Amino acid sequence: MSPTDPLHVDYATVPKLIELITYVAESISLGFDRWDEPYVRGPSLYFVLVSGTHVREYADPLGENTWPVGICKIVTDDLDAFVEAAGSVAFERDGAVVVSGDGTIQEQMVRIKSPSEAVAAETEVEYADWMGTKHLSAAESSVREAVLAAITLSEENGRVTVFEDGEYMDFERRELGGLWRPASET
Repeated sequence: MSPTDPLHVDYATVPKLIELITYVAESISLGFDRWDEPYVRGPSLYFVLVSGTHVREYADPLGENTWPVGICKIVTDDLDAFVEAAGSVAFERDGAVVVSGDGTIQEQMVRIKSPSEAVAAETEVEYADWMGTKHLSAAESSVREAVLAAITLSEENGRVTVFEDGEYMDFERRELGGLWRPASET
């Protein structure tokens, strides 16, 4: 890949976007207090951070599942609006939210296609036995050239995971928040 490749541009804002999206996923997880109740589905999120704006090659629209662009169109414009929009999506919608490297959120939520056998054969992806469909999709999407990162919030247990280049860092709910986590949860 050359530095001028238009499909993989390194934006100065990418680490900040990953951090903000992760922070919001953690906040939503920590704000939900019914994880231990049987038959309760928790909030669920799947963000795919991409270097371009076109994802048709590896994603399909997911019906009427849309991001509320009327509330928040750009991740970094208004963090409160982003939290509000993410909170509603986490409980009411399904699919991946596509965010461009400049922070613009695409309205249509998508289903990420599995990579072709050729792509899968030439890339290494880390999997864990706890991963469900959403996490497997995020791990596989993270090796695509146009995908900068994928961030998930698990509806089963509140785990937040960041996927980059086929590898992941996951944080179980009790580990979320780092230094700002209340002392009562440590």
